[in-house]
Amino acid sequence: MHNKKHQAKVCPCVDEIFNPFNFLVDRLLEIYQKRLRCVAHPSTHRLSLVLPNVRNACLLAITAIALRHKLTLEMPPIFPACLVHCVTRADFLYTWVINRSIDFSVIFKNIYHVHPLKHTQTPSSDNRLGCAANLHNFSALTIIQSHTLMKQRSTLILTFSILVLLGSCTKKEIDYSALSNERLQTIADSLAQTTIIVDGHVDLPYRLRMKNFRLEKEFLAIPLESKDGDFDYVRAKQGGLDAPFMSIYIASSYNATPDKGKVYADSLITMVQRIAAEHPSKFALANSPSDIEANTKSGKISLPMGMENGSPIGNDINNVRYFYDRGIRYVTLTHSKDNQISDSSYDSLHTWKGLSPFGEKVVAEMNAVGIMVDVSHISDSAFYDVMRLTKAPCIASHSSCRHFTPGFERNMSDDMLRALAKNGGVIQINFGANFIDSVARTHDALRDSLERVLQAHQLTSKDEAAKPIIAKFGLEHKALFSDVERVADHIDHVVKIAGVDHVGLGSDFDGVGDSLPLGLKDVSHYPNLIFALLKRGYSVEDIEKICYKNVFRVWNQVISIAGAK
Repeated sequence: MHNKKHQAKVCPCVDEIFNPFNFLVDRLLEIYQKRLRCVAHPSTHRLSLVLPNVRNACLLAITAIALRHKLTLEMPPIFPACLVHCVTRADFLYTWVINRSIDFSVIFKNIYHVHPLKHTQTPSSDNRLGCAANLHNFSALTIIQSHTLMKQRSTLILTFSILVLLGSCTKKEIDYSALSNERLQTIADSLAQTTIIVDGHVDLPYRLRMKNFRLEKEFLAIPLESKDGDFDYVRAKQGGLDAPFMSIYIASSYNATPDKGKVYADSLITMVQRIAAEHPSKFALANSPSDIEANTKSGKISLPMGMENGSPIGNDINNVRYFYDRGIRYVTLTHSKDNQISDSSYDSLHTWKGLSPFGEKVVAEMNAVGIMVDVSHISDSAFYDVMRLTKAPCIASHSSCRHFTPGFERNMSDDMLRALAKNGGVIQINFGANFIDSVARTHDALRDSLERVLQAHQLTSKDEAAKPIIAKFGLEHKALFSDVERVADHIDHVVKIAGVDHVGLGSDFDGVGDSLPLGLKDVSHYPNLIFALLKRGYSVEDIEKICYKNVFRVWNQVISIAGAK
């Protein structure tokens, strides 16, 4: 039963103003609760919080926040896209409220109590002025001057929403870098939760296999919450991670086996499939960007798969289709040694002086079936062979910029970045210290000394009690880990050389040991990187591209080209 104080009118004109929208707020709240799976007390089905008449106060606020993240609200045709476009710039409202220290926390708490729906697409542009015309003669200034009840927070929120509604047709850019660190961190945390985050490379299957993981009840909870490793469900949700590509890592030692690791690859793929099957409310497989979008709307973490090392393809081109059918959506052509497909950046033999003749056929077949070609790990000559042959854009699923690590061929040179941009591809930045900082690459002795400090306290680097020790050690020995700012430096460099449309995230979590930078120690820390980018002047649109849109573009183009073939 509703408390009567929640139904009191804020001012006589409020209901008159919003009568045309009454049916819409019911629809919005229905969508909010149903699609965000909000678990609310029955008495709060209208979000009746502690504010007077909060239903009216929240109407445009909820709409603004929802549409700031470009939700597809499925609004009835009778009220078309006018409201959508009136609040398209609702990020202005968000920052405006924060800048004025208005206590919006009651509403935010309820909106962000559950992870918000990640956005899917920008609404259409039809009928953008309909709503604005209805309110054209209504002056927000008149509200401010006429009603002493402006002191009530609900009316303040309502007024800010109306001002956005009336003025949002004029685009206003926000200088996030000018905000205080505290306010910027709030925005970064929000963006991590409301923007799809795709990570091109997480070595969870390898870590689980090294821990003798088995598909049995006592082991299946490990991916949900664990003190070990860099990834689990709980931390991924904290960090806003939506789609970590599960790396089906095949060590180069399998190159010399009769099946070249095919049976082992199958076992890791089956492991990922079983994890998703055993936890259907938390994980789901994903074979396309649209799968990720659907899973994200349902609150699930997607588990797309990429195979690191194409060795299991063997010498049978039909195995490319086989692994596609098993769910593999990118293949890193080789790993640390030359194989039957390609030379490796780590191998001095240069067996093929680039791609092998069979490797050229593999690239063509990957284009044909719809598997992304991953150029991480391959030699420079092999990279340029791929650029010459491929009919589809490529990815570097977990590489960084050679500019910061001279002589480290595993990273990409500026010329390679330009070639990848011309191809339409994306480099996904690796977080490991060896990949992002030439100084950190030379400090294995320091890392060993940290291990001894932790051992003296009977701790490992994953223990909660170890965090202050690691943080202190890192501050005293900054060359050891590098930090989140160095990762942002790599993103800056790619943007400078290739453009913001050609960079993404490929952490290598669970694959680079304790070399992860300060501020990016596990999957809960993506907001720290978003903060660093906002501080450097990146826009929300830029961050969306880096977090997922660039990879989605490549992936969808690969799918399209395969479909055309």
